[in-house]
Amino acid sequence: MRLGAYTACMHDRPLPDALTVLRDLGLDSAEINSGGFLPAPHLPIAEIRASRDAREEYLGQFAAAGITLTALNCNGNPLHPDAEVREKHGQDVLAAIELAALLGVRRVVTMSGLPASDPGGRLPSWTVLPWDSAYLDARDHQWNDVALPYWREVQARAADADVKVCIEMHPHNLVYNPATMLRLAHEIDATHVGAEMDPSHLFWQGIDPVAALGALGGLVYNAAAKDTRINENAKINGVLDDRFGRVRPDEPGAVSLGGRYTLSRWPESSSWDFVAVGRGHDVAFWTDFLAALEKIDPDMAVNIEHEDQELDQLEGLRFAAQTLLAAAR
Repeated sequence: MRLGAYTACMHDRPLPDALTVLRDLGLDSAEINSGGFLPAPHLPIAEIRASRDAREEYLGQFAAAGITLTALNCNGNPLHPDAEVREKHGQDVLAAIELAALLGVRRVVTMSGLPASDPGGRLPSWTVLPWDSAYLDARDHQWNDVALPYWREVQARAADADVKVCIEMHPHNLVYNPATMLRLAHEIDATHVGAEMDPSHLFWQGIDPVAALGALGGLVYNAAAKDTRINENAKINGVLDDRFGRVRPDEPGAVSLGGRYTLSRWPESSSWDFVAVGRGHDVAFWTDFLAALEKIDPDMAVNIEHEDQELDQLEGLRFAAQTLLAAAR
């Protein structure tokens, strides 16, 4: 297996410096952002499209560091009801497939997206417990009228390019657990659209990632290494904790998610937190996780995604890498 990291947490560093960090941590894989929610400072998109020489020079930076470029990441909301977001994110996914093919990279990581609840809706609506048939109506519209036409096009583009599109099962998306991943794959007759296994978004839903791998099997094409810690406050507020705060676009440190939308402020005394690999689940879990992935694909790439707000950039990467390498051993 290839163990590495998603370089978005090092967007403040030039690509060669980021690759050196990964090499010095004992890692050999990198996942690079290509669009969607985040910019792409580590991917010179125009140059890569323009010439073979530019592509060879770019890939040479990875070879020089002993790192393999295993995936492009294009997380966003390609089904957003706001056209400004939808058109950019939707096109970014299609462009990522093209770029991956040009670079000889066979994996693109993204999200399934989330539309409005009805044709006139202006904001995304996540329908996860449709106990009232009104929510079933919303779900039918989201899947049949919006998601499936788009994802059939993605499947066709990906098949033509022989690139696997790997969907992160992420809350506030139509695909957020194995059942919804299996539904999408079935509805679009998927051969080149499957799952990225990121356990962090499954842990807080009460899903066992190893059991989820058993259910999905060969539909899993890529993996992320990110951990989740369930906190004491979950005993009071549960994991469906909505105490997030608004961050204005003009505030220092505001993170744009496209258009007028920003990343919200995390709750204080939260029910759960994303933490570095090993700070939520021990080496024994990660050993079982890697073993389950290896059964699916011995060449699978597993890339650390560092979002631990309690550890700085290098500290979090180092902790995660040490845990992951110990599990691999």
